[in-house]
Amino acid sequence: MNRPPARIAQLILLICITSATAVSLVAQEGDYTIGPKDLIEIRVLEIPEMNVERRVKENGTIDLPMIGEFSVNGLTAVEANERLSALLRAEYVNRANVSIVIREYANKPLSILGAVARPGSLNVSGRYTLLQAISAAGGLTPDAGKKIFVIRSATDGDSTVIEVPKDELFRASSSEWNIPVFPSDIVNVPARTIVKVFCIGEVRTPGALEFDSDDRISLLSVIAKAGGLTDRAARKIIITRRGPDGQDVDMTVDYRALIAGRINDPELRSDDVVIVKQSFF
Repeated sequence: MNRPPARIAQLILLICITSATAVSLVAQEGDYTIGPKDLIEIRVLEIPEMNVERRVKENGTIDLPMIGEFSVNGLTAVEANERLSALLRAEYVNRANVSIVIREYANKPLSILGAVARPGSLNVSGRYTLLQAISAAGGLTPDAGKKIFVIRSATDGDSTVIEVPKDELFRASSSEWNIPVFPSDIVNVPARTIVKVFCIGEVRTPGALEFDSDDRISLLSVIAKAGGLTDRAARKIIITRRGPDGQDVDMTVDYRALIAGRINDPELRSDDVVIVKQSFF
């Protein structure tokens, strides 16, 4: 079977990703239910005086010309459109071309947390992207980490976490990473922190070693930062880690197998202790 050239395959993949994003965007907007503080725009082709913008009151209603108090609470934009169209046809006109658009999603604001200049809630207006949300929050602070997380809740209560690499987002601003964000989303920008791992025993510079929380901390990287093993180092290396119950748990690693590539380089965590004992042979 003939396979498409790599360039064509990449274009097909990009089209699929773009289409999936567009479907997700439409679904999110269509599922949103109007509530207090939302700003909605109403247009009625046959009745120009009803072309207005209204902020939804705390009781979920808006005041409209000719109609007065009209409830939109708990309705999607499509449902509110259908209800207003039916009311106008029943009372005023034979045909009603109605458009209802949510201009500000203030009832369920987007939240942005962590290493941004102004963390807090954002009233999303129209279609919003991740970069727009970060910009509206004053941009990233210098201690922002390498990853940004978008936490999205579904109607069934489940949550989805989307991981976005910061450098990729700001390098090209492509739609692959500059994803749309929606009301009720939580954008979390974790700050970098200092992580300490302890290395004691037969290494050239034993003691506490500091790493950036964005780094992948492995046993080999710890040994390298400690100056390497001494000539008296034993083959077996012990990693001690404090467990959830407060008890220490030990893991033994064969150093020769590790540097030969026969076993994976184990990832270490904050406050792990690497013990390199002395060989007696």
